[in-house]
Amino acid sequence: MQSIASVTAKVIVLTGASSGIGEATARHLARQGHYLYIGARRLDRLTALQDELRAEGGHVEAVQLDVTRPEDLQAIVSQAHAAHGRIDVLVNNAGVMPLSPLAALKIDEWNRTLDVNVRGVLHGIAAVLPIMQAQGQGHIVNIASVGAHQVWPSSAVYCASKFAVRAISDGLRQETDAIRVTLVSPGVVESELADHITDETTRAAMRDFRRIALPPQAVAQAIAYAIAQPDDVDVSELIVRPTASPY
Repeated sequence: MQSIASVTAKVIVLTGASSGIGEATARHLARQGHYLYIGARRLDRLTALQDELRAEGGHVEAVQLDVTRPEDLQAIVSQAHAAHGRIDVLVNNAGVMPLSPLAALKIDEWNRTLDVNVRGVLHGIAAVLPIMQAQGQGHIVNIASVGAHQVWPSSAVYCASKFAVRAISDGLRQETDAIRVTLVSPGVVESELADHITDETTRAAMRDFRRIALPPQAVAQAIAYAIAQPDDVDVSELIVRPTASPY
C-alpha cells in the first residue's frame, strides 16, 4: 500500500502504546504520517497494532519495553535514531493507577506506581535528552493527569507520582531554550487503568467517579496538537476534561 508519510513527518517514540491513550495516540499519529516507534510490555498487542497501521500505509515499529528498565528506553531510542538520524518527539505515556487508601498499606503497589509513573518518565528523558541537545531541537511530551493538580482520597500515591511528573516537566522546560516540553493532564478517560485497582472499596468508588469519561482519541488529538506547533512555540501544559465532568 502507498505510504501515507508526509514531508512534515516526525520521528516519534511512544511508550505505553498497547492500550488506552497510548494506542489511540499511535493510531492518530501514524495516520498523520509520522514515523512511530511504539513500546509497551504486551508485545502481542503492540504487534497487532503495528500490523494494522502498516496495512494502512503507516510507518510503525513495535518494540517490547518496560519503562522501569532504563536500558529498554535506550534500546527503542537507539533503534529510532539509527534508522532516521534524529528523534523529534518522545511521548512518555506509560502509567499505572492502583489506587488505595494509605491505611491499606499496599507498599508494593506504591513502589510500582513510583517506578512506572516517575522513574519511567525519567528513563525516557534520559534516553532522548542527549540526542535532542545535540540536534538543538526536540519535544518531550509527558502524560500526567488532573491528579497532578488535585488530590482525592485513595489517590495520594498516584497523585504524588503525577505531581512529580508535572514538576519534572516544568523543571526541564526551564533548563532548555531549544527543547519543547509539554505536560498533558487528562481527566477521566476510558481505559484499563481502573481495572487494576485491587482495593475493593476504592474499586467500587471509582465506578461512579469514572461514570463520565473521555474517549482516548480526545487526548490523542491534544497530544497531536502540541506536536504540530512550530519549533518556537511550546505548548507547556494542556488539561483535557469531559465537559460534563466536575473532576
